[in-house]
Amino acid sequence: MKVVLVQAVPGVGQPGQVKDVADGYARNYLIPRGLAVPATPAAVKQAEARRAAEERRQARAAEELRELAQRIEGLTLTLRAKAGAAREGEERRLYGSITAADVAEALSKALGATVDKRHVELEEPIRTLGSHRVTIRLGHGLAPRVTVAVEPEEA
Repeated sequence: MKVVLVQAVPGVGQPGQVKDVADGYARNYLIPRGLAVPATPAAVKQAEARRAAEERRQARAAEELRELAQRIEGLTLTLRAKAGAAREGEERRLYGSITAADVAEALSKALGATVDKRHVELEEPIRTLGSHRVTIRLGHGLAPRVTVAVEPEEA
């Protein structure tokens, strides 16, 4: 029996797909639980329209991410933090650290768009003054880099 899946069914398929399943499986399990509907011409047409709308939405989202990546690439963020006095032969170290959340917040303010801290790729928090390159993973293979300039906070 041909059915159009309404929800994802493990081992069978994803919503909107037309699948050929055993008659008893469709009648006794999929249809009563609302996981699928019989594949009538109207149901198939509706599933195709949904799939096309989802593809358009995904294409729009990917284009927005590309535009955001272009805006992010090469951007310089200046963050201020309390730093200790410099010792001979060493860099000035911060009393605290600059975390992915701090970078995401500064980037969100600079762009006017929300950037999640989970997209900021820091191997470890920034603990020294100076310039640091940070990768922002946006998805769809996009990974623009920003420069984070850490300067001492003036008392």
